[in-house]
Amino acid sequence: MNEKSQKAIITVVGHDTVGIIAKVCTYLADNNINILDISQTIVGGYFNMMMITDLSGKKKHFAEITGELEELGKDIGVLIKMQREDIFNEMHRI
Repeated sequence: MNEKSQKAIITVVGHDTVGIIAKVCTYLADNNINILDISQTIVGGYFNMMMITDLSGKKKHFAEITGELEELGKDIGVLIKMQREDIFNEMHRI
C-alpha cells in the first residue's frame, strides 16, 4: 500500500456536547492511528471537526475502523465518517 492510501480524512458533525474530541481521539489512539492535522469549529451549537490521519500503524482493517467510528458517533450523538484521502480528494475536486 502506498503512502497516499495510508492517510484518511475523518469528519465529525453534530450538536456540540462535552467529550466529543476526547472520545474520538481516545478511539484513534487505542487503535494506533495518528492525527496529522485537526480542525474544529462550533457554529450555532453545531460541532464540526475534520482530521487528517495516518493509518500506517493501524491494528484493524479499514472497514472495521470505519464501522466502529460510525458506532461511536451514534453512541455520542454525532455523525462520524472516514474516507481514504485519495477518495476524499477525488470526491471534492472542483
